[in-house]
Amino acid sequence: MKYPSLAQTQVALRSGEATCASIVEHYLAQIEATRHLNIYVEVFTEEARQRARDLDEKFAQNPNSVGKLFGAVISIKDVICYAGHEVTAGSKMLKGFRSVFSATVVERLLAEDAIIIGRVNCDEFAMGSTNESSCYGPTRNAADPSKVPGGSSGGSAVAVQAGTCILSLGSDTGGSVRLPAAFCGVVGFKPSYGRISRHGLLAYASSFDQIGILANDVADVATLLEVVAGPDGFDATCSHEPVRSDTFLKTATAGKAKIAYFDTALHHPGMDEGVKNLTLDFIEKLRAAGHIVEPVGFDYLDYIIPAYYVLTTAEASSNLSRYDGIRFGHRTAGAKDIHEVYKKSRTEGFGTEVKRRIMLGTFVLSAGYYDAYYAKAQQVRRLIRDRTEEILQKFNFILMPASPVPAWDIGEMADDPVAMYLADIFTVQANMAGIPAIALPIGQHPCGLPVGVQFMAGKFREAELLAFSAGLAKI
Repeated sequence: MKYPSLAQTQVALRSGEATCASIVEHYLAQIEATRHLNIYVEVFTEEARQRARDLDEKFAQNPNSVGKLFGAVISIKDVICYAGHEVTAGSKMLKGFRSVFSATVVERLLAEDAIIIGRVNCDEFAMGSTNESSCYGPTRNAADPSKVPGGSSGGSAVAVQAGTCILSLGSDTGGSVRLPAAFCGVVGFKPSYGRISRHGLLAYASSFDQIGILANDVADVATLLEVVAGPDGFDATCSHEPVRSDTFLKTATAGKAKIAYFDTALHHPGMDEGVKNLTLDFIEKLRAAGHIVEPVGFDYLDYIIPAYYVLTTAEASSNLSRYDGIRFGHRTAGAKDIHEVYKKSRTEGFGTEVKRRIMLGTFVLSAGYYDAYYAKAQQVRRLIRDRTEEILQKFNFILMPASPVPAWDIGEMADDPVAMYLADIFTVQANMAGIPAIALPIGQHPCGLPVGVQFMAGKFREAELLAFSAGLAKI
C-alpha cells in the first residue's frame, strides 16, 4: 500500500506529495487488480473521483478547513445504508433496493471529509463465518484465494488486506469483524454495545449487532471511532456515555497491564496446534515486556455458542419477518393468494443459511419451547456477562485467540454448519457481554496463513483498549 496509515496519507496530502484525486485513482487501480477476490459488490467510481476533486479544491482554498478524515478512502459493508445507493445485505431479497437515507455512521464519515469508494461483499444478512452465503458469491482471502476470509465482514477485511481502501466499516454480531481480521492479518475492532449508532444498519440480532472497524493501523481505528461514536437521536440503544474529545490513544493504561486468559480456551479440543503455539508465544512476549498475564477460570466456554445461536436466531426470526413480499423485499410473480406471496417470496429471496437461522429462531420462540430454550439462553447470557465483568474488575483485559483455527478452504464447511458456528467460540463472549474487543495479527501459522489474537476490555473502556493495542507494536 502506498500510504499504510491515515496519518501518513495526510502528511503526503499536506506536503503536496499526493492529492485526494491521485489517492482515489491508486485505490481504484487496486480494486481493478483484485477483482478475482470478489471484494466489491459496487464501486462508486465517478462519485469517489468527484468527491476527491471537491476535497482537493477545499484544501487548496483553506488547508485548515478539512475534516479529521481528509484523505481517508473507506469502504462500507453491504448492510450499511447510504442514501441513493443500493444496500442488499448480500441477498436476493433486497436486490435493486436503494436506500432513502444514510446511516448515522455514513453521515458522520462524510461530515469529516472521508471518501466512500464502494460497498463490499458479506455473508447474507451478516449470517455466516466464511463470506460464502452471499448471493454475489464468496469473497476470497488475499493471503490464499483458495481460503475463506472469515465472515460475515469478509469483504471489509479483504478490502483492507488487499490495499483497496485504508479503512472499512463492517458489523459484528458474534465476531463478524474480528474473525475476518484474524484470517486476513488486519486489525478488527468491535466497540461496546451502544457506542456507535446502529441507525441505518440492517438488523440481524439487535441486542448483539455493532458496527465495527477494520484497518491496518490501531491509530486509524481510534481516529475513525472518535468520528462515528456518540449519542444519536435515531437509536434509542445508543449510549450517552461521553466520547473523549482528544484521541483515544492518549489514554494509556497506567504502568503495565494485568491480563487474564482462559486456560480452557487454549487447551480446548477444537484448538489448532499452530494457533495455540502462536498464542502461547505471544503470551510469553507480553510477560517479557513486563505485563502480568495470568490464567483464570471460566466455566461457561462450552455454553457460549449454544446460547448465542438460540438468542441471535430468535432475534433474526423477528427482524427478518418484515421481508415478506408485502412490506419489504423481493416479491414473487404469479402467486395465487396472500399465503403464496409470503411463502414464495421468502423461499426465493432468502438463501439456505438465512432460512436455517430463521427456522431455528422461530422454533425456539414457539409455544412450549420458549422457556426451555430462549428464556434459558437469556439466563446463560447473564451468567456469562456477570462472570466477564467480574474478571474485568480484577484485570485490565482478557486475552483470547480470535479463532481456534486458521482460515479453511472455500466450500469446506458447506455441509457442516455446526463446525462453522464453532469457529465463533472465542469471539461471541464480547457480544454476549456488550464489551469492546479488538483482533490483532500476531504472526503466520505454519501453513502460511495469518493468525490473530483478541483482547477484551470493560464496557466503554475503548480508550484503554486502543492505547494498549497500539503499544503492542513495540513488543
